[in-house]
Amino acid sequence: MSYQALARKWRPRRFADVVGQDHVVNALRNAILQDRVHHAFLFSGTRGVGKTTLARILAKAVNCERGPQAEPCGECGACEGVDEGRFIDLIEIDAASRTRVDDTREILDNVQYAPTQGQYKIYLIDEVHMLSGHSFNALLKTLEEPPSHVKFLLATTDPQKLPATILSRCLQFNLRLLTAQEISGQLEAIVRSEGLGFDEEGLNILSRAADGSMRDGLSLLDQSIAFGDGSVTGGEVRDMLGMIESHHVDALLRALAGKDGSGLIQTVADMAERPIDYSGALDELLTVLQNVSLFQVLPEAVAAKQADSDLVKDLASSLSKEDVQLYYQIGLLGKRDLSLAPSPASGFEMTMLRMFTFSPDIENAGNAGPHSGGTTPQSSASPASKKATEKATKKATKESPKSRPEKKSGPEGKEESSAVRDLGQTADNAGKKSARNGKSKKDLSVLDPAVWTAFVEDSALTGVTQELAMNLCPKTYDPETQVLTLSVVSGVGSMRSPARQKLLEEKLEAFCGTAVRLDFTEDGEVPGETPAMARIRREQEEKEQAYKTLMDDPTVQGLVSAFDATVVPESVRPGKQQRKSE
Repeated sequence: MSYQALARKWRPRRFADVVGQDHVVNALRNAILQDRVHHAFLFSGTRGVGKTTLARILAKAVNCERGPQAEPCGECGACEGVDEGRFIDLIEIDAASRTRVDDTREILDNVQYAPTQGQYKIYLIDEVHMLSGHSFNALLKTLEEPPSHVKFLLATTDPQKLPATILSRCLQFNLRLLTAQEISGQLEAIVRSEGLGFDEEGLNILSRAADGSMRDGLSLLDQSIAFGDGSVTGGEVRDMLGMIESHHVDALLRALAGKDGSGLIQTVADMAERPIDYSGALDELLTVLQNVSLFQVLPEAVAAKQADSDLVKDLASSLSKEDVQLYYQIGLLGKRDLSLAPSPASGFEMTMLRMFTFSPDIENAGNAGPHSGGTTPQSSASPASKKATEKATKKATKESPKSRPEKKSGPEGKEESSAVRDLGQTADNAGKKSARNGKSKKDLSVLDPAVWTAFVEDSALTGVTQELAMNLCPKTYDPETQVLTLSVVSGVGSMRSPARQKLLEEKLEAFCGTAVRLDFTEDGEVPGETPAMARIRREQEEKEQAYKTLMDDPTVQGLVSAFDATVVPESVRPGKQQRKSE
């Protein structure tokens, strides 16, 4: 009993039969028609995309007895000999099994002899990247300048392993992966010619499972024909591949969209009753989610690929764009972590629960996710999320004086920075006294070292400019000329420059909301606390507070008493939590 596999029986014998590689076919046809056939070709691409097939067709085309032509006749002795594997001038070499340099030399010893049957002697070296380094070296000279009657056809799945010296001597053609539509169309033509029963769903599943390889698609078709007793149907193909049923995909995604937790878990339980490839199940879900997202953005593109099913349309209208993106990302991560789960079934179930539980965190969005019910994100968040949000809001409110100043009309019709106004309240008593002298409270707040410290910390200065600002302290302010005189710490005056002064004036204007000119004076002592001094003081206070907190701790007191120990104050450092609370 003799049976020829479909992958061999339906191997293309003409350029016109090759699927999905038009860019290579057209180049080879034109080269033959123009009599510009190179002496060395390199076909690269993944398994089952047509590398060896194209090489054999090219060998037939240049050796056809009717003369080199763009399409071999398929009827002459040379064409039939190549098809049947008995053409003596086509030497096929498996480089994976003949890697030694002696094997290469043996091949090259016969290069000089003229062809026996055809016009050209063809050397077809498959998986050429498997040759050893010495074999490549032995091949170099012959590959660059072979006899006129010799053509080299090289095929590889990993061109990056080939030396640059080999690549530079060949015309390189990169064969692409085939699309699912191309594979499906070829499978349909084959099953119709074979007189087999089929349905479109079964062929579509096989074409996706082929993953871009026509040979893999034909091998799976052979397997599905045997499994289905001569027919190819969607249900039988799914059973053969251990794939999720289409109604399970429908049920899972509709349960997510409808916030039906019990329905979701029941569907997962039903899936566990049959052998399921859970990685493939996630692939099916991700494919649908991709089509849903594409339909939400560009419905015409989904219609063009014939993926605009009722499920896709329903989900596109019931799920927000953010939900779909989140589900897709969770599915990808779940597929990656599936092998780490206690079992594939539990890993898949956990992935679905993540999709059901999590909602996108979108600021100022009307829909917060599958559990939002059209409410804002705060109303749909869990108690823990609400607490975190409230905490973040309080922190933002607390830090708001350091944010961009809110302008408000002052008592003299001028705009006053909220940061200056709030920080200026520390000088209320002195303000009342100065008011009697005709000075405004705003004028006084500019002189407050705390205001200058807040300005330096808020302005995000860097480098030497920051170091200079950290060692300045306000000394006097003239409201008429709006000149603020700053006292410089001794030894820092060399850092001053017109560019840095201008930068500080621009930052101060943005901080205070009014133009202020700066002047510097270095008279040995500063009248108040500079930002650098304030930082040192705060750090010292934090250390003292940390030491006090440590010494008040009953456990530490017990250790000191039991072991007659001593706590070195300099060794105590405030923790992040303490600094945050302060």
